[in-house]
Amino acid sequence: MALALALFAGLPPWVSAQSASQQDAIMQPSRTGQSQIEQSRDERLARDWGLGTEEWIRFEELMDGPLGIYSPNLDPLSALGVEARSDEERRRYAELQVQAEARRVEKLLAYQRAYDEAWQRLHPGLQRVNLPDATPDGMSIAGSGRTAIFVKDDCATCGLLVQRLHAVGTEFDLYMVGSRQDDARIRDLAKRMQIDPVRVRSGTITLNHDGGRWLSLGLSGELPAVVRQVNGQWHRQP
Repeated sequence: MALALALFAGLPPWVSAQSASQQDAIMQPSRTGQSQIEQSRDERLARDWGLGTEEWIRFEELMDGPLGIYSPNLDPLSALGVEARSDEERRRYAELQVQAEARRVEKLLAYQRAYDEAWQRLHPGLQRVNLPDATPDGMSIAGSGRTAIFVKDDCATCGLLVQRLHAVGTEFDLYMVGSRQDDARIRDLAKRMQIDPVRVRSGTITLNHDGGRWLSLGLSGELPAVVRQVNGQWHRQP
């Protein structure tokens, strides 16, 4: 090290300055290119969610703070909506989220229809699900032919589906996955989904703990799921 310092000590000042300048010139394009890539990515992600670049930056800042610690998997619209700075902002993000969830539901249903068609084409004689009314551990789902809906908490799509069926007067049995056998969690979910208590008391809609029933059915796809028993077989409805 001493020898290296001695050698450089004899060089003119402009030589070391020129070396530093050349090094900066080499590194600068790399830093600029990386910045441009990140900016392009942020703009694309913002467009995917119907947001502007400044809104995306605010979302990232929010997720770097307490909100990201409490809810690390929160989507951009929910994050911005929860931390909205005005009623107008809150309404805007709520509308964007409804539109996004509606598009997602349509895609899920389209894929489910394609899946059902593929199954019938490739395995026309093979039953997908064939369960008795009771599973091996004694859990049961009524085989009355009524619609069963499996939902979970923190699922905007689940709420939209339930409200749509509720609005047209469908009778159904709702099963909450992950309820932890806590009645209060189901009651809170029903309130947020705006389920009419009168229909619950009359029995046209029932609220139930899932208790592992969804897994026991062995059906594919994400929640929410609408299933019905036909001739002893449980089928997911498109």
